[in-house]
Amino acid sequence: MSISNLSRIMEMFNLADKELSAEEKKELVEEVLLMTLARATSADCNIDSVEVASVQAIIKEATGSEVSPQDIRIAAISDLFKEASLKRYLQKVAGRIDVEDRQLVVSSLGKLIKVDGKVSPFEVDFFNEVVEALGLTPAELAGLAGDTITR
Repeated sequence: MSISNLSRIMEMFNLADKELSAEEKKELVEEVLLMTLARATSADCNIDSVEVASVQAIIKEATGSEVSPQDIRIAAISDLFKEASLKRYLQKVAGRIDVEDRQLVVSSLGKLIKVDGKVSPFEVDFFNEVVEALGLTPAELAGLAGDTITR
């Protein structure tokens, strides 16, 4: 997967009403996942190679796609963030991707945050911002939405 230009996300701002094909939606989800995880690694302005390897492994597990270290580093410091915050981008795409895809992004972020065995207050805040921006309810976050409860 070479998505260093994050073209699907940019498209959401230019063609907000355009209907996405299944392939375009898949690419958008992959870009959202990459952008979110990469941004989480750049929080301290020092993108560690262990963090990059973790992002690669999580994306491979979540989507089956390979992503290069270069794409991760580019996404982490993308010029996109000069124009708008990650929160704004996520809010813009949240309505265009399924709940399951938003849950995938959040669960993948949770894995990345916990990979070093410690969770900082900044990471908790970042996680909460992503959840809020993606518009997930507590039930959706817990994976309960849409399930039928039987007694």
